[in-house]
Amino acid sequence: MKTLKKIPHFKNENEEIDFWATHDGSDYIDFSKASKFSLPGLRPTTKNISIRLPEPLLQKIKTIANKKDVPYQSLIKLYLAEKVKEETLR
Repeated sequence: MKTLKKIPHFKNENEEIDFWATHDGSDYIDFSKASKFSLPGLRPTTKNISIRLPEPLLQKIKTIANKKDVPYQSLIKLYLAEKVKEETLR
């Protein structure tokens, strides 16, 4: 078993972020002793974007969303996520 280094004291969160961005956590923490936990209420961070779509395409998406009784933006996110997953599995 390797000897773990002592985690330094940080003045602020930015200093800690900079430290962990340049250091390997396995040199400071014994991850074999870690326990699983979940954060059920945690949602992924989202970012607003603007995208131009041809009006006929947007209208078709809205029609499909209406038939499925879901918001059209949620349907677009679902379609994008499915396509990205498909492409990354290739």
